Amino acid sequence: MAQSDDDDDISALEDNPTEEGLEETDLIVVAGDAEMAPDTPVYRLRLSYSNETFLGGYKGEALGNGSWVLVLTRYGRDLAQIIGPVQQRNTTASSGGFTDVSRIERPASKDDLDKSAYNRHLEQDAFLICKERIAAHRLEMKLVSVHYLLEESKVLFFFTAENRVDFRELVKDLVGIFKTRIELRQIGVRDESRVVGGLGVCGRAYCCHAVSDKLKPVSIKMAKDQNLSLNSMKISGPCGRLLCCLAYEHTFYNEQRRLIPPEGCRLSYDEALWKVKEVNVVMGAVTLSAEDGRQITLPSSRFEKIEGKWQIRRN
Repeated sequence: MAQSDDDDDISALEDNPTEEGLEETDLIVVAGDAEMAPDTPVYRLRLSYSNETFLGGYKGEALGNGSWVLVLTRYGRDLAQIIGPVQQRNTTASSGGFTDVSRIERPASKDDLDKSAYNRHLEQDAFLICKERIAAHRLEMKLVSVHYLLEESKVLFFFTAENRVDFRELVKDLVGIFKTRIELRQIGVRDESRVVGGLGVCGRAYCCHAVSDKLKPVSIKMAKDQNLSLNSMKISGPCGRLLCCLAYEHTFYNEQRRLIPPEGCRLSYDEALWKVKEVNVVMGAVTLSAEDGRQITLPSSRFEKIEGKWQIRRN
């Protein structure tokens, strides 16, 4: 059977494994001190320019939530903001129960914060210059953000593109303009939403920006399991991919569906044969219809599976 245009449109919303792998490797923060003492206090940190969170260890005075620190990241020493201390640890892992824990150098000084604020102005100018050079080279790429490292002579340019881009000539131009090291990083559309931020269809901040920066692949099957309309306008986010919340809620739906009979299931009740017509997992309700046209709705707690067969408990 040939696939319909609608099926093609819906499948285009699914995550591309190749692209999502690129996102994860391009923005990850690596460990800064493999020999960190097991009792070193660990904090969760956030990078302002990418909105990515990661772990950092610091054995000095306690660091307050919202404070800024100098930390070793993949790209060099830079500022990150403290979200809060991490309370629970997996005792089987290294670095006091964690892997990939960056080393916090010290709390940020006033000079660090002033320099960071000054860099924000430089980034705005660099963004406009880079966009102009991209247009001049007629490159099929979209610039997302620019970041100056605090203690490294390097400027990071993050962009999205449908395909791989040969930006060697662009890099030469940028090096000539900024007289420093230039690094271009291609990211995916989900990461673009995470970096830029905004409001989703629910009226809240994007999940990838405000809830969790750890991006998980989302599939059409998740939407089907949740009985959602396969309307691309309703189940996709501003990034053009399936809503992140489908992945967050998928485990709940799977667990709840094990406790209730599936649609189409037949079972005896009140001296009649009934068929499950509709299952509302969120409301915990199951609607059944009988052969004589009767229809009832019962709470999911009334159903139990005994020796492989679904039954309805009496009140």
